[in-house]
Amino acid sequence: MASEIATLAGGCFWCTEAVFKDVIGVEKVESGYIGGTVPNPTYKQVCGGDTGHAEAIRVTFDTDQVRYGDILDMFFATHDPTQLNRQGNDVGTQYRSAIFPHSEEQREEAHAAIARNAPNWPAPIVTTIEPLGTWYPAEDYHQEYWEGEGQRNPYCLAVIPPKLAKLRKSFASRSKAAEAAA
Repeated sequence: MASEIATLAGGCFWCTEAVFKDVIGVEKVESGYIGGTVPNPTYKQVCGGDTGHAEAIRVTFDTDQVRYGDILDMFFATHDPTQLNRQGNDVGTQYRSAIFPHSEEQREEAHAAIARNAPNWPAPIVTTIEPLGTWYPAEDYHQEYWEGEGQRNPYCLAVIPPKLAKLRKSFASRSKAAEAAA
């Protein structure tokens, strides 16, 4: 078993975390902040939009079960990569669509994934490929949010189930929930 890490920003980290926790081969998903200039930012600072950070997730996955390219395809299918600095009602650079490669191979695969997924969208993909930079884990109450508080949060209830449904429909063989239901 070989583990690899993908760092992705696709809007609210509660929503992207919930999606990737359902992927077969994903060992861990951590919400956090990356791509900014303020050391040790807080959620309040990042939400203010002045730190330059994106809400992001760090996905640790087993490469024997899922490839980095598959992770990227699921990423592009479960958020809107054509919206610049926003996802739905969340607006600001902290909600940008971005990939933070951990190696030159990941950078090359990110470019390939953008090209591969572009025909699936009616507008150009605006996802950026950014330097990895320093990762700051989000506060504890943001981790595994969907499994706890998120189930009672109206925003999460409106946004996360459609993302999970899309994952489970488009990537049924990769979904833990779809596999359990079979």
